[in-house]
Amino acid sequence: MPGNPQPLIVGVGNALRGDDGVGPFVAEALAAKGLAAHVHAGDGTGLIDLFQTHDEIILVDATRSGVDAGTLIVLDAIAEKLPADLFHYSTHRFGLAEAVETARALGALPQSLLVYGIEGADFSAGDRLSPAVRETAEKLIARIAETLPKNV
Repeated sequence: MPGNPQPLIVGVGNALRGDDGVGPFVAEALAAKGLAAHVHAGDGTGLIDLFQTHDEIILVDATRSGVDAGTLIVLDAIAEKLPADLFHYSTHRFGLAEAVETARALGALPQSLLVYGIEGADFSAGDRLSPAVRETAEKLIARIAETLPKNV
């Protein structure tokens, strides 16, 4: 069943766990600019449900791969399998990567699924992003806002 043709940005993470809040930070900023954006805690079954709502989905989440904080990783989840070890910072055992791969196996991915991962530095309690993470997030917000149509 086709979803809404308007792109949906989904910010995955917990805004009260330091850099894990980068997804919600990006989603809230883009929603304020008039784009369709949603904050999601990151439970996999809820993400699979969201995949059915729009033809094009953009996911933004924190990563921890050992590269420099603030590094932007861009993955086309339709074309390639997501590396599960990049997205294991949530309290959910069935998170973003598992949701994408389960949806792929079920034939339930949207037509387009782009994943932006921003490398985090500090995942401790608190609502502040590390400076490098915030800088990359602000650049990503501008990039997405320039390329997507606003809600009408």
